[in-house]
Amino acid sequence: MPKSFRRPVAFLPALLLALTLIPAHAQKTPIQITADLSDAPRKLYHADVDLPVIAGPLTLTTPQWIPGNHRPTGPVDDITGVVFTVNGQPLPWRRDDVDLYQFHLTIPKGATTLHAHLDCIVTARLSQKLAVLEWEKLLLYPAKTPVRDIAIQPSLIVPAGWGIGTALTPIGSGPYPVPASGSTTRYVVTNVEQLEDSPVITGQYFHEFALAPAVSPKHFIDVVSDAPEDSNLRPSVLASLNNLVREADSLYASHHYNAYHFLLTLSDVAGGEGLEHGQSSDNGVGEKGYADDAHQLPEAELLSHEFSHSWNGKYRRPVGLYQPDFSAPEQGALLWVYEGMTQYLGDMLAARSGLETQAQYRDMLALSAASLDSKVGREWRSTSDTAIAASILRGGNPAWANWKRGQDYYQEGELLWLDADTLIRKLTNNKKSLDDFQKIFLGKGGNTGPLIVTYTFDEVAQDLNAVVPYDWATFLHDRVEKINPRADLAGIEQGGYKLVYKDKPNAAARTLATLGGRRGGSIDCWYSLGLRIAADGSLIDVRWNGPADKARLGPGYKILAVNGQIFSADTLRGAIRAAKGTTEPIHLIAQADSFVSTIDIDYHDGERFPALERVEGTPAYLDDITKPLTPQEKAPAPKKDEE
Repeated sequence: MPKSFRRPVAFLPALLLALTLIPAHAQKTPIQITADLSDAPRKLYHADVDLPVIAGPLTLTTPQWIPGNHRPTGPVDDITGVVFTVNGQPLPWRRDDVDLYQFHLTIPKGATTLHAHLDCIVTARLSQKLAVLEWEKLLLYPAKTPVRDIAIQPSLIVPAGWGIGTALTPIGSGPYPVPASGSTTRYVVTNVEQLEDSPVITGQYFHEFALAPAVSPKHFIDVVSDAPEDSNLRPSVLASLNNLVREADSLYASHHYNAYHFLLTLSDVAGGEGLEHGQSSDNGVGEKGYADDAHQLPEAELLSHEFSHSWNGKYRRPVGLYQPDFSAPEQGALLWVYEGMTQYLGDMLAARSGLETQAQYRDMLALSAASLDSKVGREWRSTSDTAIAASILRGGNPAWANWKRGQDYYQEGELLWLDADTLIRKLTNNKKSLDDFQKIFLGKGGNTGPLIVTYTFDEVAQDLNAVVPYDWATFLHDRVEKINPRADLAGIEQGGYKLVYKDKPNAAARTLATLGGRRGGSIDCWYSLGLRIAADGSLIDVRWNGPADKARLGPGYKILAVNGQIFSADTLRGAIRAAKGTTEPIHLIAQADSFVSTIDIDYHDGERFPALERVEGTPAYLDDITKPLTPQEKAPAPKKDEE
């Protein structure tokens, strides 16, 4: 138990409750589930499930609220081909009239095992060469029972020759078996809670790399890709991941897993993903996502973010976001800690480990801070409400997104925790930092296996006070619960920088632009005209009360011409530059539905792009925050024939 653990009496009840989450297997005979992914290239998964039963009524269910998704995403609508049998004889079933995830059956006398077969239609996270299994796609178990109390033993069938990556422990083989054709890999008994938290990646082009071997427990990255060369990660990426494991070990000073597996899929077909799990993370990027430094930049914090969730979000979890089963709605009020602090930690660790440079960290922070500062929906919606309403804010139409707001608790939380970090450094003359808070807040209980310990707002404030006395409850309340028309830029300013706007994009923004950006090749005139524009001139979003909004443009309009010339990105940007310091508006011809009209935008301040600028004579806490804490591993220099 770490020395910074200050309040054993207050923490003991929560810890005792958490210890009950260690599999007790109240149901002594485990469910047997065999997941068959041999049809994955045809977008089908199959499962055979054998459940111990007794005679009488039985209600089974599939998961609804998937931890980490912050909304009900259980794929019940894709589950098909459901057939129940007892002793080889079909058994009728009926879906619940209200809870559509539940199946009602009556088990006949003398029966001890119920067999279920089900299929799942899978349209994402797979290709002809790889597949990802989230177990909720095939799980079936007794309803209204704590999932930690339901013992289950999984088995897995994959296409011949495909390798497997998962945090599950295989029986009688190495950690990453490559099954022979038709073989089945069996795993040790776990519980439904842990099985759902243990995804599988599998693919024809599979590589497994051990990371930071001196750190215990052991860490691995398992990679599958659509092209054989992509899964063999660059030495520089592996060096940074070795650094990441060591940096996290130093930062958190505890572990709550038996071993940790970064699961990474590289595919333009299978789609993107970033989902945390206690002993692994499910990460999906484009086929060339780590092929070079430029492609790596937009993905730089993905692995460090999801890794940090093993401590913040999986081990320590807001009380409202932990439910005893997957049917009770989750409550997201503290997502600005769960996700917001993890956003801060993930970005910080990416810089400390070399996944991105300190300069890139600052550039990306500038882009995020400016976006939040210009999001006018903050005039009516608090950060707290974006967290509480998380389940209805994910996805959706981008039209007027800046007025509606979205999952802002991620980036708002990052600025808040940067504010807290720099304030601690300021109050202690840089002798303490948010790192000290992590060792208290996330390090409670020392090293353990998989464990869930919930927390409350009050505990967060109390643990901050254990680092340095301050009115942290008010600090947090004012930034989260109140309406704040402007973003929290105090952390940037206390860190020795300020947010400014220049006439050219910063280096990171230019790199993102060469890749098509994070918005599919959009033209970013957000901080000038207040427009985010697709390459063909269609308006993705319009900044509420900005120049284009005042000119009565709206999302869905399409710009056809600018100042008498056919629309192009260069033409529009040239018009913005030409209008600077003049009184002549920018003249547009725009199409809305089947109608065309002329629109004038009265804007004269030129192009504006966010950047961070150093304030000389102030402590550079922002640079201290992103400095490595451990010796850094560098990739070996390429051989001459590889240059």
